[in-house]
Amino acid sequence: MLFNSIDFAIFLPIVFLLYWFVINKNLKLQNAFLVAASYLFYGWWDWRFLSLIIFSTLVDYGIGRMLANEKKLNKRKVLLWISIIVNLGFLGFFKYYNFFLDNFIQAFSWLGTPISARSLNIILPVGISFYTFQTLSYSIDVYRKKLEPTKDIFAFAAFVSFFPQLVAGPIERATNLLPQFYKKRHFNYHKAVDGLRQILWGLFKKVVIADNCAYIVNTIFDDHQNYSGSTLVLGAVFFAFQIYGDFSGYSDIAIGTSRMFGCNLKQNFAFPYFSRDIAEFWRRWHISLSTWFRDYLYIPLGGSRGSKSQQVRNVFIIFLVSGFWHGANWTFIVWGGLNALYFLPLLLTNINRSHIDIVAVHKKWPSLNELFRIFITFTLTTIAWVFFRAESIDHAMEYISGIFSVSLFSIPQIRPTDLFILIIMFIGIEWAGRRNLYAIENFGFKWKRPIRILFYYTLIVLIFWFSRNDQEFIYFQF
Repeated sequence: MLFNSIDFAIFLPIVFLLYWFVINKNLKLQNAFLVAASYLFYGWWDWRFLSLIIFSTLVDYGIGRMLANEKKLNKRKVLLWISIIVNLGFLGFFKYYNFFLDNFIQAFSWLGTPISARSLNIILPVGISFYTFQTLSYSIDVYRKKLEPTKDIFAFAAFVSFFPQLVAGPIERATNLLPQFYKKRHFNYHKAVDGLRQILWGLFKKVVIADNCAYIVNTIFDDHQNYSGSTLVLGAVFFAFQIYGDFSGYSDIAIGTSRMFGCNLKQNFAFPYFSRDIAEFWRRWHISLSTWFRDYLYIPLGGSRGSKSQQVRNVFIIFLVSGFWHGANWTFIVWGGLNALYFLPLLLTNINRSHIDIVAVHKKWPSLNELFRIFITFTLTTIAWVFFRAESIDHAMEYISGIFSVSLFSIPQIRPTDLFILIIMFIGIEWAGRRNLYAIENFGFKWKRPIRILFYYTLIVLIFWFSRNDQEFIYFQF
């Protein structure tokens, strides 16, 4: 079920009303209802894959219960490895089986020993990369004794399958979300209104910005040979806004919806395109995944504690694995490697943590130096996004080669004026709200109430006006 669909527009108010005004007196019943609603939400896409979520839930719940009673370190390690193998085994089979098989066949062909093997017609279950990481982090935290294993199966199932963030995150930690299902939740009008406001902004980012950028991006990328360098630049820039509007829009809708149900999810995007270097960008982009890899991969590898060569190794590992997590294609691995190369000079000169606060935190406008740094960071990120969007390495290289041609200085062949205006408006609102958890959290609060309401209705009108028929979110494919 898509957030930007009629189905969800019907589903959400029904579940909301039942949740708060019919079964709100019993906590277990409330949690069980959330699980059932979440399974309905997920099963709307394909009921067959509910078995994977249920199995993953039961495995990690059981592992947690056994870890609670097991004191011997060797047996605790065995239990942890069962969780790791089951979760990553499912992920590996559905997402990477054909990738490894095809590359295995190709490698032997290069060596002059062709082999024949059949690929499988595997459907990638939506959200499998997200909920497997979520359940896996629970088992790891219980193993590390950072979290008490739960005895409440409904609370744990709600944590794993909570529908707002089930299929595209944020990837929540059990230490944050699971305890929220232990306590009785009471309806809070102001919290619900704030959630609706964040949903509205998320829909604007998705429907108005991302989906309309997608139309231009697909046109340019699918026929890149016939466009000038300046038009290809336009396509790459629009894709940067498409993927940001699409994914951060999903996160805003997920976080806002969760708040309507009395649950708080962590911020997943913190205005990354206002970053002054790549390190800052990655502290602000897909925060739940970046911190997941930091805590469960980068730090166990040694993090920044070892020699410079070990630090460089760890950085490349985390970026390459992050790239591979996104998809079974060499383009994602190159994208990850390119970001590691961007990060390297900052690491070697020990300035990778220079920019912790948001840009111009106590000022209205950035300095020229900050503006230049933002421009350079955005340019490097946009070049890397070409590999993320391209169908293959050859496609990406041809696209980039086409940019750096004489036609780079020509007038773009495509000039969508209305989209330019919308993006400028979007950047302005994001800049004004960059100190908040989301751009319009406090936007216009100093205005008179009729003007503020007019602003909200303007966003609603734009969402309906620019809607492009239930376009899927980009991260559904991951």
